[in-house]
Parts: sequence; structure tokens; C-alpha cells
Amino acid sequence: MIISKIETIRVAQFPDLIFVQVHTDTGLTGLGETWYAASTVESAIHDHFGPLLVGRDPFEIERHWQTMFRLSDHAGYGGAELRAISAIDVALWDIKGQSLNMPIFEIIGGGTRNRIKVYNTLGVYGEIDEAHKVWSDPVEVAKNLLDQGITGMKMSPTDFISRESDGQLLFQDDLDWALRPIREIREKLGMEIDIANDAHGKWNLPNAMRIVRELESMRLMWHEELISPLNEEAHQRLQAVTSTPIAAAERLMTRYQHRRFIESSAARISMPDLTWTGGISEVKKIAVIASAHQKPIAPHDCVGPVNMMACAHIAMATPNVMIMEYNRAMHLGWYRDFIEPDFVIDGGFLMAPTEPGLGTRLKPSVKARPDATVRVSSGKSESWLTSVDRYTYPPKELQSEFVHSTKRRRTGFDASYYN
Repeated sequence: MIISKIETIRVAQFPDLIFVQVHTDTGLTGLGETWYAASTVESAIHDHFGPLLVGRDPFEIERHWQTMFRLSDHAGYGGAELRAISAIDVALWDIKGQSLNMPIFEIIGGGTRNRIKVYNTLGVYGEIDEAHKVWSDPVEVAKNLLDQGITGMKMSPTDFISRESDGQLLFQDDLDWALRPIREIREKLGMEIDIANDAHGKWNLPNAMRIVRELESMRLMWHEELISPLNEEAHQRLQAVTSTPIAAAERLMTRYQHRRFIESSAARISMPDLTWTGGISEVKKIAVIASAHQKPIAPHDCVGPVNMMACAHIAMATPNVMIMEYNRAMHLGWYRDFIEPDFVIDGGFLMAPTEPGLGTRLKPSVKARPDATVRVSSGKSESWLTSVDRYTYPPKELQSEFVHSTKRRRTGFDASYYN
């Protein structure tokens, strides 16, 4: 089996969303996705990685991940290249699972559970306007979630009041106004529902300290990104002033950035986004690092339906997954327009996928949409060498002296695979 082509699909309705389909010569197709700056990701896939992978064995997932990462990390290990790697990685795992007739979670470690608790990030889409309604009737919003078995919710009460000063100035009356929905839920429902606070990195450190102190008595599930995760020492200072766990963060890329927050006291909960930080392969590694420090992970969602399916596999195979993010407004509003079968939320739990591979497919109708942009790479690159390699390697006629030397020990890694 070889990779025959790589296909990307974007739709104008959601301009930041991009689906990736990796096709094989046996007819199997793997599905991945990522979110944000989709046209840039599209270029990374077709100009950079597609020609590298076409003609290769889709089962060699770790080899492909390392080669793509090393080829693109000269400008830092973030950005469009890593989002592209993330989507391709998920698609390759999907192919492997389908070929072996097993769900991905059975391949990456086997099941540790058959369902995982979810919390609902309040959203707005179609008839669901809970992110708006929470300001006028927060108790009703919380009760509606509890009636469905969802015992946790996340909101962003301080985002709006940060706008005027870009998070640099915080007035007490503004803060009191912003925190009113949380206080009302606690007054009427007590601790029946867990509440997480997401601030999207909008505050400076002194104001973030004020916010967490103000909310200390509310006994929140966690504080997420009150400050941007650019400095783990600043997060350590923030964590030191509150007993509420600090969660960090979907903006951290790969095991290398997450490691610093895990190994220090900067965060008690790691929140990798599978479609940004390196795919299934990398989130599994991040979880292992966290487990060595007896810390949980809580995967990030709110990007698209494929991420939710992929995270289900991570959650089923990984003991230290704490809880899974879920956006009811997007799931019931538009996720089902793109994939089939849908993932299952039952009684406040995300259930284990049951079909081979990822367990879902892109609906044929997506590519037929009038607002769809489809691009395909089917050509093969001559070499994986970077521009640096090209001028630091000896001339080809001299390379054979090294390759054919009987005095050297071979490593077992065949670099010529990508040449």
C-alpha cells in the first residue's frame, strides 16, 4: 500500500476550517482536519508535505511525522506547518486503523475506558444561543446542561471587559459585572455544576491575579489562559496566588512546549489541541510526559468534528485524560453537515468510537458544495533534503564513498527512503 494523493477541502462558510484526505492505491482514505488560516495550511500541505509523502507507505506514521517536523522547524515549531502535520497525522492513523480493521484507540494502547466525561463550552449557533443567554439567565443555562447529564461548563466572562484597554486596565465595577453569571449560578445551584473560566490570553499578569483572587471562593474547575502562555514563570506566579488549577493551553505546540509547563508548577492541567499540536502521535506523547508528573490532560476542542473523533481515541487509550471539551452549539448546529457517522454524546459522556480507524468519514456532499475549494497533490518530490542540507552535503559522487563503506556501522534507518 502506498499514498497515491493528498487532498484538501475548504468551504467558504467556515473559512478557517480545512479537511485533509490521504488516499491510497488500495482505495482506503484517511481523514484529518485542522483550523485557522486554512489557505496557509493548504499551501503547506501541497507545496511542502504532499510531494514528500506521495508514493510512501502510510503505515510508517512516526517516520513521516519526524521527517515533516524536521523539514519545517527551521522557522520554529508552530504555525501552518504544524497544523498541516497534525491533520496528516490523524489521516494516517485513520488509514492504519481501517487497514487493520480496528479503532485507532485499540492500536495506540488499547482501551482504558469506554467513555469519557465532557464539559460544555458555551457557544452560539443556529437555535442554540447559550453563550448569549448565560448573561441574562445563567441558572437556566446551567440547569439545561444538568438535565442532559452534562455537569461541567466553560465560559469567558472577562473577555468583553478586556477589550477597551487590551487587558491592561481592570476596574472593579467592570469585574463585578462580568462575574455576575458565575456568582448567580453558585448562589442558586451551589456546586451542582463545575465551571471553568477561559480568558483567551487577554490579560496582563497583575490583572489576571486580581481575577483569580476574586473567583477563589467560586471553586472553579480551572482557569484557562488568563495570560498568554509565552512565559511559564508568569504562569507559576499566577498559580501561586490561587488554589484553582491553571490549565495551559491549546496554544502550546508539541511535547517540547508542553513539557516546560508540565515539569514546572506553571500549570496543573495540560490542554493540547490535537489538530494544532501535532496530531494523535504528539498528544499521546504529551499525555505520557504529563503522566510521569502525575498530571492530567484535558484535550481542547471547538475546532471541528474530526478533532472530536480523534480526541475520543486519545481519551479511550490514555489513562490520565481528565475530561473532554465539547461544544454543543457547534455539534448540533453544523458538525453533522460534514461527517458520518457522528460521534456520540450520551448522558454527559463522549462514547468510544466503534468503527475501524477514526470511525467517521467526510460526507460526499461536502466536496460538491458550491463554496468548496478542493486541491490535490499526486506528484512525488525528488528529495526531502532542506536547502541547508543541499549545500552542506558532499557532492553526490563523493556521497557513495560513505554509503558503500564497509568500515561504518549502519543505523538501520534508511534515509534514502525520502530521496
